[in-house]
Amino acid sequence: MGRFRKSTETVAFSLSCFSNNDLEDIHLATLEILQQTGVRVESDEAMEIFEESGASVNRETKQVKISPCLVEDAIHAAPSSILLAGRNQAHDISIKSGKTHFTNFGEALMVLDPETGEYRDSTKQDVADITLVCDALSEVDIVWRPCDAKDTPPHASSAHEMESIFANTSKHIVHGPGSGELMKKDIQMGALVAGGVKELKERPVFSSVVCPSSPLTLGKNCCDVIMESARAGVPCIVLSMTLAGATSPVTLAGTLIDHNAEVLSGIVLSQLTSRGTPVIYGSSTTIFDLKTATTPVGAPELGMISTGVAKLADYYLLPAVVAGG
Repeated sequence: MGRFRKSTETVAFSLSCFSNNDLEDIHLATLEILQQTGVRVESDEAMEIFEESGASVNRETKQVKISPCLVEDAIHAAPSSILLAGRNQAHDISIKSGKTHFTNFGEALMVLDPETGEYRDSTKQDVADITLVCDALSEVDIVWRPCDAKDTPPHASSAHEMESIFANTSKHIVHGPGSGELMKKDIQMGALVAGGVKELKERPVFSSVVCPSSPLTLGKNCCDVIMESARAGVPCIVLSMTLAGATSPVTLAGTLIDHNAEVLSGIVLSQLTSRGTPVIYGSSTTIFDLKTATTPVGAPELGMISTGVAKLADYYLLPAVVAGG
């Protein structure tokens, strides 16, 4: 645990609200969960990678139990600073401790039509238009896929989205392709933009993003994108979206432990696939409103959770992405 950062004490809830003892307690509880309960891994290839590296794998239940040494070795292997290259080098971003950058909130399924005010399904043109706005805003450092291209064939919508985004920004791009096969398409497109496969690895012009399925499940598509990203040297954001009070404990500590276990399991898979590959600790975790059955991203609890996530990532010396309200 020598690499982990020491935290300072505070008496009020703030960006320094978690003491070093708090972070160590969350870390140790996470190691216990990963070793004793484990995670469900729904990819045969990923289970094989875990098993060959010494994890305990039950092929029938798909349960993978990961030892503390595997977890901590993966944390140490993952780089602390990552280049997020832009097609234009003036937009290159280096994410590391002590630096903060901003991106748009993406992944929308519906939009308000700017001409008619109609609330409708998002389209490929919306992807292009919103990307162009993000490209023009100096406050936006990284362009996250803003919305779905729902007017394109579902099996090819990922490629349509990437085409629209690449054509309308020279900033770094974040895109969730949804499957390993679609990730291969993203890599091919990224390599064309970067000038080749080797050039893409040296200057990754986009990052992938995956979401474990809470609680404690790495789905097949999630695993496949992590592995394909690792092999190509493309940064991968492992982003948990667990819900306090629904898919995780209602308490802040309990949710952070569940969240941490999901993200670290994905980071372990990335490092077992290709040691030293860039990976980013991600969060869009919030609460579940039991009264309205909604997931409010503007709730104050999201800020508390994101603060805890940011402190955990800093504790591990890992780059992080967290949701804002």
